[in-house]
Amino acid sequence: MQNQGQGIAPVRVKDLLSAAAPLGRVLVRGWVRTVRDHKDFAFVEVNDGSCLKNLQVVADAPSAAYDTAAALSTGAAVEVAGDMVASPGKGQDWELRAETVVLVGACPENYPLQKKRHSDEFLRSIAHLRPRTNKYGALFRIRSAMAMAIHQFLGERGFLWVHTPIITSSDCEGAGELFEVRAGSRGEDFFGKPAYLTVSGQLAVEMFCLSLGNVYTFGPAFRAEDSNTSRHAAEFWMVEPEIAFGDLAQDMDLAEALVRHLAETVLTDLAEDLSVFTRFVDKTLEATLATVAREPFARISYTEAVDILSRAMAKFQFPVEWGRDLQSEHERFLTEVHFKKPVIVHDWPLSIKPFYMRVNDDEKTVAAMDVLVPRVGEIVGGSQREERLGVLLSRMESLGMNPEDYGWYVDSRRFGSVPHAGFGLGFERLLMLVTGVTNIRDVVPYPRTPGSIEF
Repeated sequence: MQNQGQGIAPVRVKDLLSAAAPLGRVLVRGWVRTVRDHKDFAFVEVNDGSCLKNLQVVADAPSAAYDTAAALSTGAAVEVAGDMVASPGKGQDWELRAETVVLVGACPENYPLQKKRHSDEFLRSIAHLRPRTNKYGALFRIRSAMAMAIHQFLGERGFLWVHTPIITSSDCEGAGELFEVRAGSRGEDFFGKPAYLTVSGQLAVEMFCLSLGNVYTFGPAFRAEDSNTSRHAAEFWMVEPEIAFGDLAQDMDLAEALVRHLAETVLTDLAEDLSVFTRFVDKTLEATLATVAREPFARISYTEAVDILSRAMAKFQFPVEWGRDLQSEHERFLTEVHFKKPVIVHDWPLSIKPFYMRVNDDEKTVAAMDVLVPRVGEIVGGSQREERLGVLLSRMESLGMNPEDYGWYVDSRRFGSVPHAGFGLGFERLLMLVTGVTNIRDVVPYPRTPGSIEF
């Protein structure tokens, strides 16, 4: 297609609408949201995905621009060149007076995204098109901004980003919920031993923590858990920082600071996109995020949490008993009813936590912590790592693990071991927190859940 803008570089709709004054002659490329033909002129709403608002294009008749504009349909891709001028209409400061309108990609009448509200269930069935809706365009811009904010937050604090393997031979969590990797139809192991999609980059990134200091990994993780709950997906993203020469207190401080920073970023920098969710998804969202961002988190031990839940008048589906993991209903009671804000629960029973967490002096608990937030529950899980070689070996053997399978990991405790701590932030659960969306399938571009891999 020949550029009709005569050498003008295309300008984003976001930049045009936020300008303090009209930018003169411009070129815009995007997709048609609506068309209104008034015979003497045609209005075309164009959106290029850069912001929530549409750019109003006006094509006056008689002209070739009008003829093309009036014949456009919702969903068509267009290129428009013309002058930005002050708009006499309500709702926008500027509009584009079209000199040329070029149809780049036609769209038939059976385009599934007509101008009406569609259910989330329907939009999941057309995940390849749902970013064109207001809700999902806003959501995925927020997702992008949150990822950038995480990198900026950790980078400014001296953390180095490490790319850890997606394919691994180890089970970090010890839960056995692993996707095995094989090369096509070949029966033998491609790597000479069983290989799996990673459930966490933690073990790998720890090695860099014990060499380079503070580091983090941020990437996909996979869990073959046959769960169809609204909080679980087979493929998800994790942010996993590791603090060299760090302890559990520093770990909790960093996790709280990161979550609060991200909530504040959404409130202050992403207000336009956030408005979709405060108006149409959860009218209490802004107040919830303000509490997350601006009030210190409560901190209690696991034992204190069990005591609070045991004395609560609420009826829980799952029993509350020391030594059992907390369920979502328990987490939400602590955050939404008892404390009415985020809670960090620390010092968990040794029996329900992985081998790498540092054993406390009571030998019944480990230096672990979970960050719980309203509506979502657990959003962060972390711990001080077990840096003592003898204790680590004892824990592995008690769990039936062969230390030889993790020889490289054990070496890190043999050659210059130091105290260190880290955590994993579930990126999708963070997005559920900041948007009020209640189903993890709706914060993932192409969700992967049991029995579903359509895209």
